[in-house]
Amino acid sequence: MADTTTAERTGDGQPTLKRVMGPGLLLLFIVGDVLGTGIYALTGQVAAEVGGVVWLPFLVAFLVALVTAFSYLELVTKYPQAAGAALYTHKAFGVHFLTFIVAFAVMSSGITSASTAARAFSANFASVFELDLGDGIGITLIGLAFMTLVALVNHRGVGESVKANVVLTCVELTGLLIVIGVGVWALGGGDGDFSRVTEFDTGDRSVVGGVIAATGLAFFAMVGFEDSVNMAEECKEPRRIFPRVLLAGLVATGVIYVLVSISAIALVPADRLSEGDTPLLQVVEAGAPGFPIGLFGVITMFAVANSALINMLMASRLVYGLSRERVLPPLLGRVSARRRTPTTAILFTTALAFGLITFVGAVPALGGTTALLLLLVFTVVNIAVLVLRRDHVDADHFRTPTFLPVVGALACGYLATPFAGRPAEQYRIAGILLAIGVVLWLVTVLVNRRTGAQTPSFDPQNLSGDRPSGPRN
Repeated sequence: MADTTTAERTGDGQPTLKRVMGPGLLLLFIVGDVLGTGIYALTGQVAAEVGGVVWLPFLVAFLVALVTAFSYLELVTKYPQAAGAALYTHKAFGVHFLTFIVAFAVMSSGITSASTAARAFSANFASVFELDLGDGIGITLIGLAFMTLVALVNHRGVGESVKANVVLTCVELTGLLIVIGVGVWALGGGDGDFSRVTEFDTGDRSVVGGVIAATGLAFFAMVGFEDSVNMAEECKEPRRIFPRVLLAGLVATGVIYVLVSISAIALVPADRLSEGDTPLLQVVEAGAPGFPIGLFGVITMFAVANSALINMLMASRLVYGLSRERVLPPLLGRVSARRRTPTTAILFTTALAFGLITFVGAVPALGGTTALLLLLVFTVVNIAVLVLRRDHVDADHFRTPTFLPVVGALACGYLATPFAGRPAEQYRIAGILLAIGVVLWLVTVLVNRRTGAQTPSFDPQNLSGDRPSGPRN
């Protein structure tokens, strides 16, 4: 009888990751990964684009995410390994620079997402403690202080286990269920105006143009499901459980988002909902005046703070992995001898977050940039599915209908263009972040050539390292 206690080994003799996640834990991971800052902070901004039909952009964003999820399902069941989009890009195209850009875009999306969370945290902090920070400088200072705290925790070392993520998911989910419950209570008591849910107000845009522009923003709330592919090596029977669990998780979050947005607009008019960065706090206050608003504010702060921490952990580890692969300067790969955390990578990613919080600031711009970066990545992934059809593996795997990756690539590509009503500011932010990456890559290549250092073959699987799990948005 084989010894079942002996760890499985990879081709180079290293032990494989322990497979501890069954369907239940994987489902909670996916739901917790999608829930986060997006719905808590951007519901009002989406309402500003379309008026009462605020639920429609979330529904469209869900459908686009669902189509792309089918592409991820084919790839993760075909290659049940960590590294996600970078791995699929590398296998499909074999171009190291393109793989690097995709990996750096994912890293940058983590920083913009964390910066969005920092601004949302600041706004909710000010509301809970009734601080008058109308000039905006106070919100920025709180955001910088919060990000400093995140960096200190990051440096100290935080191991986010899957079981801890279950608790965090329950807290975030509780806040959204409170909003839905308040909406149901208002409906039963005749207090809400549910006729608003069919009212369009797209301003100078056409109805279609307004919905598309709002979808580009609402998409930020749907990202996160793609991180689950990094858990493939730690799942039991990933080829069997991933399809039904990922789809179930996405459908659950999509339903929650639609119900939350309907409750929100029924209780607070679109023009009021779009004021400030605490829309759901306004909803609870309007629908349940007796509810302890401070408690809901703390739940919101906890949800967005967790998003910021996990995204900064991911971003710093990814920078460390890129440095370890010698595609970023070796300085960024230095590790604290005492804490054994990537010190310079943490400082680098924190500095970028500081710049975004200080010079960009606005939640819609930061959240929209996160969506833009990931829409570009999703476009590449949808194309990679079709390219990798020529690569046959000796295992049964999920196969998505061919038209879905085509639709996904076109939809994600279109939502990433200016034709979708995306503000120019988001392109500037994304362009600056990616330009920083390209400059660092070029410097690394020149230094490697000058010193005669041998640049190893870029293995995207080494980028995942000890990336923790948790919410993306």
